[in-house]
Amino acid sequence: MRTEAASLPGSPERPNEDWAAAVLPASGTGGVVVVLDGVTPPADDDGCVHGVPWFTARLGGALTELSASRRDLTLSGILALAIRRTADAHRNTCDLSHVRTPQATVAIARWDETAVEHLVLSDAALLLRAPDGAVRAVLDDRLDRVPVEVLRSREATDRLRNREGGFFTAAADPSVADRAVTGTTPRAQVRALAALSDGASRWVELFREGDWAGLFDVLDEEGARGLLQRVRALEAAAAAAGDARRWKLHDDATAVHALL
Repeated sequence: MRTEAASLPGSPERPNEDWAAAVLPASGTGGVVVVLDGVTPPADDDGCVHGVPWFTARLGGALTELSASRRDLTLSGILALAIRRTADAHRNTCDLSHVRTPQATVAIARWDETAVEHLVLSDAALLLRAPDGAVRAVLDDRLDRVPVEVLRSREATDRLRNREGGFFTAAADPSVADRAVTGTTPRAQVRALAALSDGASRWVELFREGDWAGLFDVLDEEGARGLLQRVRALEAAAAAAGDARRWKLHDDATAVHALL
């Protein structure tokens, strides 16, 4: 087994709010990959004294430790426990009822000699490549169903955040774990996997440079950093051409590539 991870900040003026980890146990029979994408609040208005990078590091660390050590729990159970643990760490100092309390999108994969488990919440992406090269994308498309004109309004977006009919992220409520997209695939049907924040999945979802199999080919041939560099080049070219499809020129971008 082999893993590779890369992450680039969206701006040198702001800390990278993505978070990633890959764990390969000494036994060599399993592993864990975790990718989080912190949700940037407008003007840091989130009711928290710590900020999003603190939150993603806390939640990501808890998810990684629990995914590796608590094989008796499902990934949904692990996400719920990690959210509760993180909320407890700042419950006495921050307003966790704030609609924009620090939160993140989540992608987790965990495997052993028999199965590959997955969990995706919000617009992170998890890709599973089969031995024959076919790629299956595990996605939570609820955010995609929200009209673009709604997402351009902060107030309208807040009304849909972690609400029925809207979209869900990992924030302070452990019950959101039950909203995640989860499943299990036989290990023999997965040769490799990749976890992406939406800054990396832009290659497919925004710029339409290829499909998910094509993105996986880039990872195989150029590595995680090569994919991110391709995305940055596309963003720069689009900006130079006056393309206004995106709300910000660059986004924090993270990719983890694991060969099982």
